[in-house]
Amino acid sequence: MTHPVCERALRTWGEQAQMLMVVEEMSELTKEILKNINRKKDNIAEIIEETADVEIMLEQLKANYGIEEKVAAYKAGKLNLIEQRLNEWDKKTA
Repeated sequence: MTHPVCERALRTWGEQAQMLMVVEEMSELTKEILKNINRKKDNIAEIIEETADVEIMLEQLKANYGIEEKVAAYKAGKLNLIEQRLNEWDKKTA
């Protein structure tokens, strides 16, 4: 279920503006992850902040397109696939 603040943001600032914000926030998280990996920068606080921003914006994205349930179902399937691959990996490395 979408947080009421996310729904309000979509109504107030509009779908297009908020979908552009999704892209912007994902880019900012990408930048902080790359800084951490490439520059060995201690920026965990920034990664936390940008991760929260991305999660909020992804919630708006799912609400905007009405895809919350489909994303949850697809995610569950993907997690099952990852688990299968991990189990196969464990068998190979044991």
